[in-house]
Amino acid sequence: MEFPSLILPLLVFLSFHFIISSALITLGSSLSASNPNQTWRSPNSTFFLGFLQVGSSYVAGINYFGGVPIWTAGGPSVSVDVGGAFHFSSNGTLQLVNGSGAVVWDSNTSHLGVTSASLDDSGNLVLRNGTGFSVWSSFQNPTDTIVPYQNFTVNQVLKSGVYSFQLLKSGNLMLSWNDSINYWNQGLNSSIDSKLTSPVLGLQPIGILSISHFTLTSAHIVAYSDDYAEGNDILRFLKLDSDGNLRIYSSALGSGRTTVRWAALTDQCQVFGYCGNLGICSYNDSSSNPICGCPSENFEPVDVNDSRKGCKRKVEIENCPGSTTMLEMVHAEFLTYQPELSSQVFFVGISACRLNCLVSSSCAASTSLSDGSGLCYLKISDFVSGYQNPSLPSTSYVKVCGPVKPNPPANLQVVGNGKSRLHVWLVLVVVVITFAGLVAVEGGVWWWFCRNSPKFSSLSAQYALLEYASGAPVQFSHKDLNRATKGFKEKLGAGGFGAVYKGILANKTAVAVKRLEGIEQGEKQFRMEVATISSTHHLNLVRLIGFCSEGRHRLLVYEFMKNGSLDKFLFTTDEQLGKLLNWENRFNIALGTARGITYLHEECRDCIVHCDIKPENILLDENYNSKVSDFGLAKLVNPKDHRYRTLRSVRGTRGYLAPEWLANLPITSKSDVYSYGMVLLELVSGRRNFEVFAETNQRRFSLWAYEEFEKGNVHAIVDKRLVDHDVDMEQLTRAIQVSFWCIQEQPSQRPMMGKVVQMLEGIIDIEKPPAPKAIIIGSACGTSINTSSSDTAFSTFAASASAPAPSSFSSFQTTVVSPLP
Repeated sequence: MEFPSLILPLLVFLSFHFIISSALITLGSSLSASNPNQTWRSPNSTFFLGFLQVGSSYVAGINYFGGVPIWTAGGPSVSVDVGGAFHFSSNGTLQLVNGSGAVVWDSNTSHLGVTSASLDDSGNLVLRNGTGFSVWSSFQNPTDTIVPYQNFTVNQVLKSGVYSFQLLKSGNLMLSWNDSINYWNQGLNSSIDSKLTSPVLGLQPIGILSISHFTLTSAHIVAYSDDYAEGNDILRFLKLDSDGNLRIYSSALGSGRTTVRWAALTDQCQVFGYCGNLGICSYNDSSSNPICGCPSENFEPVDVNDSRKGCKRKVEIENCPGSTTMLEMVHAEFLTYQPELSSQVFFVGISACRLNCLVSSSCAASTSLSDGSGLCYLKISDFVSGYQNPSLPSTSYVKVCGPVKPNPPANLQVVGNGKSRLHVWLVLVVVVITFAGLVAVEGGVWWWFCRNSPKFSSLSAQYALLEYASGAPVQFSHKDLNRATKGFKEKLGAGGFGAVYKGILANKTAVAVKRLEGIEQGEKQFRMEVATISSTHHLNLVRLIGFCSEGRHRLLVYEFMKNGSLDKFLFTTDEQLGKLLNWENRFNIALGTARGITYLHEECRDCIVHCDIKPENILLDENYNSKVSDFGLAKLVNPKDHRYRTLRSVRGTRGYLAPEWLANLPITSKSDVYSYGMVLLELVSGRRNFEVFAETNQRRFSLWAYEEFEKGNVHAIVDKRLVDHDVDMEQLTRAIQVSFWCIQEQPSQRPMMGKVVQMLEGIIDIEKPPAPKAIIIGSACGTSINTSSSDTAFSTFAASASAPAPSSFSSFQTTVVSPLP
């Protein structure tokens, strides 16, 4: 029979206050570490408060009869020397002092009017004031253990070294490492549909761990002790151990021994940090207990006497005299939990997973799953926790200073006759030499016959494309790309980062090759930026296929977009182009572009600010699907190059620049939102926003368009070429409203790109946008910036080379920032 939810807590309250008796402790009482027999006991002597010796130190706490601690003053790591003492001071505070008299722990209750203390038969130490009201108790201030009759609530924490255990408001139980990595989260089952606000975790004397709340008709059972309801005089308690696992123990009265009856994690190696930083947790056949080791002989233990303290590189990466490389570990993973799961997970191939970590200065290791999911985990924190097991479907890499020195295989550690071990080595040497000779002969013959074949270079290029298919950027030689572009003959266009040429790879794949100019980064930094760009994968982003970095040559190879850039359709007459971009295509382009930018801003590991959103950087495939190009390139350009020197090292194009570029304000993702708003208005109108027309009374089109919108004259804004075509007026109105919201002068008034997508899709209502204010684009810092409208569509906004850039922005090249809320 189940008790109503309000009766059960009442019975617990009554049993606690009227059944459980307690022994009073008077003010001024003390316990001495040098006299372990001196204790404060509960009435039935089931529990006692006193000192236990741990090595050469002494720990003060409440213990179950037999010497099993359930609470310690200051936590299990706090101890004193033989001269230490535990005082119940006359001012009503509990203090643990060392032999020198230094206070190492204090209950901080001197101001609460405490007049007495007692230890009851449940093991609870209680301090009361003059009215008999409890003002402090050990149950309310737990250390690493919970016992029966003790309520554990959401504002309490169990601590053991770097590990902690909490009860969340949702009713979930959570284990954390260093208050930062949540490696275990046990939730309520799906049958519990209740909004909990103040759940309580409790352990029943018979060994049931459960969560109760006034909205639940009965307590929700989390776990059973293996010896559930067995025996008499057995204490069952929940403890957070120093190894990071949460366990239920049982102990027979007076035995002093404990037995594990339940564990939160059945696989101890899944506990984050169990083997320390860069330590690898594994098991061997001789024991069920985990063992800790180092990844390879490139590492050494931090403490040879304690393998759980982790490992360190014999040569740190920053001190590496040669090149860094990645040590491969099969059937291994570097544990990745929340919150890293929210930001350091990517869907790329194993090769790209390895390369992205290798070229990133912040990445220490990576794990690529081989379970068909294609998941890649990058470890960019200062702490890496490893696990190796033959059953793990994953391959991991850790960055080391070359050359790689693997650990000797365990099966070669032959115990016994030394001759046996020597025979094994001799056999291995003979086999390896024979195999190497066969490979060399066959390879030489193959090279001799194939070196002059025209298909040879094609075959090698196709092998390189296998790496492309895996998700990693392919490294091309300058000779390869010179051949693919026929000497950079067919020019597709030119932009602020360099010219673009059409190329055909050996497998007949059409590509666009961008020849970067003004790039002064070294090889390592350039590769790192390429890896960042290549790790972004989205339907509405142009895909980076590969790169070339030889000497001063820096080239990027992109997928080829058949229909070119958007500006050719918006600002070229139909007669010249031969194709009208109808409204359906325009709206899909607007929506696809917004989704691509949203991915860069809100869904990448770091927020990537494009810095140059304009129609020339929006490319169209054969089906007129839009893809954003040139993202991430602003960081590559050298600000000292006079060809690209701009006011405050501006990265952008005239007419699409947000006001903050010229107003000495921080550049954020909202700067891209402004540029997108300008492009969106151009999609509607088919006219450049910064140009003036007789129709607009020689005023900027964007300002004139808002006035017409306020008058309800939407048709005046729409591209005249769409007059005789079907136009969805609801979509059109939404697009115009969104564009005006995006081009607000104050960044805080502009929506995030994710919200832009929702507004375009009609998911959320759009309020009337304020009037966009006039933007000063004519002059700044006394230097005229007046670019002719006849400039090439690919021209980059730039101030005169003689204009000095303000010192605070003299080297501004931001592409990765934190987005505004």
